[in-house]
Amino acid sequence: MRTWVAPGRVNIIGEHTDYNDGFVLPIALPLVVECAARVRADAMVRVVSRQRPDETVLVAVAELAVERDRVPGWSRYPLGVVAEFVRRGHAIGGVDLELDGAVPIGAGLSSSAALSCAVAIALRDLFAPTVADRELIEIARAAENDYVGAPTGLLDQSASILCTAGHALFLDIRRFVEIGRDDDTNTVAHEQIPFDLARFELELLVIDTGQPHEHVDGGYAERRAQCEAAAAQLGVPALRDVDSVAALDRIADDVSRRRARHVVTENARVLTVAQRLRDGADPRTIGSVLTEGHASLRDDFEVSTPALDAAVAAALGAGAHGARMVGGGFGGSVIALVDRDSTDAVVAAVRNRFADAGFAEPRTFVVGPAAGAHRAD
Repeated sequence: MRTWVAPGRVNIIGEHTDYNDGFVLPIALPLVVECAARVRADAMVRVVSRQRPDETVLVAVAELAVERDRVPGWSRYPLGVVAEFVRRGHAIGGVDLELDGAVPIGAGLSSSAALSCAVAIALRDLFAPTVADRELIEIARAAENDYVGAPTGLLDQSASILCTAGHALFLDIRRFVEIGRDDDTNTVAHEQIPFDLARFELELLVIDTGQPHEHVDGGYAERRAQCEAAAAQLGVPALRDVDSVAALDRIADDVSRRRARHVVTENARVLTVAQRLRDGADPRTIGSVLTEGHASLRDDFEVSTPALDAAVAAALGAGAHGARMVGGGFGGSVIALVDRDSTDAVVAAVRNRFADAGFAEPRTFVVGPAAGAHRAD
């Protein structure tokens, strides 16, 4: 067997902008999902997971579509990737897929995209080596959208495939989609921006609240529908096309207006942070922008939780330069930009705040920008 890995991700900034044709700025995590794979002599797909030791899923390639509702929910991610390769006309034969994941599930760190991308890159190498990165991203996204039923945008899969070590990935979602599949290196659509925290004696701390979130629940889909409705009221293809907050006054409904305001201001925050990093500025200067992003997600987009808010407040109170929730919301994790010699103090402050509030003890770890999906052996 050979092994492929794909990372989870955190956004430095840019939440809920991807499905609005906007801008995002993620990094890949050093935490990965592993997919060990080999070709089978028959036309069956066998899926096992170290996290599900008592479940083995065996489905005929030709039966993937009709078996979707009869297989365990976790297995729909890898099976959906196989099904999407087949739907697109790629000759996928029988295959064994053995999975193991270190990306915390439900923490807002894109464990599902890491899983889908690990399987996708394995299948590409085994059966369809001419598939470009752009199509691979589309395959992984379609698996989640159509086979799992999670209405995600392109952010998570793009980060898992395209990110490089030591860099943040600036991605213009609209241009990335419009350019097509033939040019995987077009810097108009995506750009690798150096993100060297160690040089400035900084660290990026992840605080996993332990409150899981699910993309397949109603909250995420509702926010997406609200954004689409706001764009329709403004007569634009997507909220990315709104160039000022003042233009949102034309939206009569307060909720829709606030949802749109988050997207418009978040796109502006991505552009601000990306430019400061391009210019080689001290990353401390982006801290306030991250915190503004959290306030927008909390107040305008209403996807934060008391635990996420507590983690942000405690981190800032202990000296973090900026902090915000990451991911789709309704649970998950917070990132905090901290001085290297203050990390322990920030962790202690967050844990004390959680204990005082009666929350479970959070998991904390430091991350840096890692490599995207690749073969590991």
